[in-house]
Amino acid sequence: MSSDPTTSPVPLDVEHTVDSADSTLHNPQRAVIALGSNLGNRLETLQGAVDALEDTPGVRVRSVSSVYETAAVGGPAQQPSYLNAVIVVRTTLGPGSLLERAAAVEDAFSRTREVRWGPRTLDVDIVSYDGVVSDEPELTLPHPRAHERGFVLAPWYDAEPDAELPGRGRIADLLKEVGTEGVRRRDDLELRLPE
Repeated sequence: MSSDPTTSPVPLDVEHTVDSADSTLHNPQRAVIALGSNLGNRLETLQGAVDALEDTPGVRVRSVSSVYETAAVGGPAQQPSYLNAVIVVRTTLGPGSLLERAAAVEDAFSRTREVRWGPRTLDVDIVSYDGVVSDEPELTLPHPRAHERGFVLAPWYDAEPDAELPGRGRIADLLKEVGTEGVRRRDDLELRLPE
């Protein structure tokens, strides 16, 4: 049974048919997605997001980073700290459809948007989509602040050490510039790659 709270139970034969169709679709794209949570059971929420994205037809999670803990950046003072991770996916969904799915996953975990950069159960951000550069108001690609955020760069480096952020350079170099002050790797916590 699916751990994705945004879907109804799907018969196993239908799931296999969808998965088979996915593998025959041409030209899947690589996307990098940042996950964050600072309310509730943060690790369980992040794992639920990974599972929900994997359960999406047209999306396959290929790599999951280590978990990092960081203080909140911006927003109200005295927020709980965040757990952050990055996943790399292969997808046949376009950027807009992937964004819709990311928002649905956030909503399934009771994400509210009352205060900018306020506390949240789940944040799902598309950081990069197969080299696409876009200035659309609903989805700027690559993410406009990813290059200056250690809590994105450190886990991304874990998941994909040779990666590049379009227009900004190698993740390894960006991470050296930004540094990892306040970004603590939590080796006692782990996200599972979906089977």
